[in-house]
Amino acid sequence: MVDDTSRRLPAGFLRLVGLGVALLALCVIGLVTAGGRFGSIDNFLTILRLAAVIGVVSIGMTFVITGRGIDLSVGAIVALASVWATTSGTFALANSLGWPVIVATALLVGVAVGLINGVLIAYGRIVPFIATLAMLAGARGLAEIISDKKTQIITNEGFLGFFQADVFGVPMIVIIFALVAICGWFLLNRTTFGRRTFAVGGNPEAARLAGIKVSRHTVLLYMLAGLTCGIAALMLMARTTTGTSTHGSLYELDAIAAVVIGGTLLSGGRGTIIGTVLGVLIFTVLTNIFTLNNLSVSVQSVAKFFIIIGAVLLQQHLAQRADRRPS
Repeated sequence: MVDDTSRRLPAGFLRLVGLGVALLALCVIGLVTAGGRFGSIDNFLTILRLAAVIGVVSIGMTFVITGRGIDLSVGAIVALASVWATTSGTFALANSLGWPVIVATALLVGVAVGLINGVLIAYGRIVPFIATLAMLAGARGLAEIISDKKTQIITNEGFLGFFQADVFGVPMIVIIFALVAICGWFLLNRTTFGRRTFAVGGNPEAARLAGIKVSRHTVLLYMLAGLTCGIAALMLMARTTTGTSTHGSLYELDAIAAVVIGGTLLSGGRGTIIGTVLGVLIFTVLTNIFTLNNLSVSVQSVAKFFIIIGAVLLQQHLAQRADRRPS
């Protein structure tokens, strides 16, 4: 009876169970190898702080990949948003109008770059890989020009006071990550926008014939990804108190890895916010364990390879069990 019930469980649920098992196994390894240093509340909050920024970017990436796209420019967008929001001109406006000017600038930059990506892909008919690869170079280069390759220090006390605050001991950037994840889950799973995203990712032509404006929806997906990059830039600015063209380095790779490990198909049509969050936590916990045990970057890279492959194989095994259930 138990076995028959387990076979009727959906593949998506089993994939999430597999991710949970992998995350739990990593936590056990952390406790065994690092003891109290890993299990302390301070270390737990450190893990969440590190996961928060890339986690927000990964949620935006989940929407893009679910809609059969890819965005290699997310790290560069984070850098450009952080630089533009920390220029002397932006600070001058913030001093006279209030620190929300800094927030609005970062968000607008992210959305604007996402809009350009979406238009190039949806209406310019440029392959997403090529369009966003070009934007990666362009946005990073523009960030270097604006900042003159210098680190810009944030001195606005109102901005820092808000984003560096703790609410009942929980860092504000972790709360923002949780809110973005909740909103992302609701948008993907409980709205018409989410259903259209699945439809466009599954079969764009069928979606068009069903009355969905595929090109417009594609633009909106990239704008959403740009918005999450703007939010991530604000979180990173608060954590480091700087804006620099080096922010967001390799975020595109980390985000894509977390999204795919989480169960979102690179070919589109299937995506999961919960899986993405678990994928981000798996990589962050892994990095934290490496740091606590003073392992070299080379060892970290090899270990990440086995973790990624192992997690994917576990998901595939659980999915195959679900697919073999009796009809």
